[in-house]
Amino acid sequence: MYKQFLIASVLVIASHQAMAAEKANCGLNNGKKATGLPIPLGAVMGKTGPDDFSSSAATAEAYFKCVNNNGGIQGRPIEYTIVDDQWNPEVAAQLASKLVQDRKVVAMVGSASFVECGANAKLYEQAGIMVIAGVGVPRECFQSKNYVPMNAGPRLAATTVAMYAKQRYKSKKFVCIAPNIPGLGEWACGGVTAWGAKNGVVSETILIDPGSADASSVILQASSKNPDVIILNLPKGLLTPMLGAAEQQNLGKKIKFLAPASGYSVELPKAIGPYWKDNFDVALEFQPIDANTAENKNWLAILNQYGNKKDPRDTFSQAGYLAAKLTTETLLKLDPAKINRATVTEALRQISDFKSELLCRPFYIGTGKRHNANNFSRVATSTGSSWAVRSECSAVLDPELADIYQNELQLGLKR
Repeated sequence: MYKQFLIASVLVIASHQAMAAEKANCGLNNGKKATGLPIPLGAVMGKTGPDDFSSSAATAEAYFKCVNNNGGIQGRPIEYTIVDDQWNPEVAAQLASKLVQDRKVVAMVGSASFVECGANAKLYEQAGIMVIAGVGVPRECFQSKNYVPMNAGPRLAATTVAMYAKQRYKSKKFVCIAPNIPGLGEWACGGVTAWGAKNGVVSETILIDPGSADASSVILQASSKNPDVIILNLPKGLLTPMLGAAEQQNLGKKIKFLAPASGYSVELPKAIGPYWKDNFDVALEFQPIDANTAENKNWLAILNQYGNKKDPRDTFSQAGYLAAKLTTETLLKLDPAKINRATVTEALRQISDFKSELLCRPFYIGTGKRHNANNFSRVATSTGSSWAVRSECSAVLDPELADIYQNELQLGLKR
């Protein structure tokens, strides 16, 4: 299966390269290399550990390289530093401190980590620095005044597929499997539980150690509860073995399997094989990755021209692109001689109408106590070789979003 996965990845990346043959569009787009005083930005991501969460920051880095080759920020290049927290909160705290206090970054952009939000949220607020994260994972990423994830997060994504399963399959009994990480597992599956309690659905949660869990044992434990649906609220690296274990037990014939956006990558349908045709659904936090739109083509063009050919072309990569684009557009509106942490933080907080074809609706930041602006999602289903979009953008009805809804009303946003 691993060999099949690699072959599929190469074929998909090649097709995306052909799709994105046009020139990348970014920043001032003037073809001039920026040579002025650098503007320091940073990112914390989890690359070394149970799974590789580096695609968001890698794509942000590619975007900033494009910006630097196209005039920078009114002549000033972006100096972008990425650090790997190794899925270790202590390492995450040490590295973030170096970026914020030693390198004096004016903002954090494109971060994606399972542990850094809880470790560093207080640091960011005390330092008055904004984090435009590509991917927020645990609860703390969505509960901080200074932490702004571009994605919807595992809780809303799991709730999205639960809503879909209730509507499409008439499912009423769910099991949600998630990593046993503080602030993540119970919370990430909690949206399904909270929504289910209001909609005639019963949901149980199983927490696993992402570094040592035995896929067969976990799947058998989940299936022993006789659910209609199993939601694999797990990072991409754990999905393949879990689905493989379920296939060995032939559980896909009687149980529907679904996952959050972590499962939405171009290579996964071929990697898991034809057994899962029309029986594995995932949430989409952004536009479909094969969408034939100008912005989707530009995301791929930037990766192909300025990124690494081996970098995933996945939903988290889209998140890094959006984080970098939003930040770049904000910086370009400032006086380049007065760009510092305070001016950047203030400018980012003023964002109320950031538009992108990749998003279901305009993105905002504002001055709220927490941020979860990306709260509309789609659902796609594996066709055995690719993905088929099954639902269009719709609001995620998680009761925990009540305060977010109120903030949106004050900003004049309609749901």
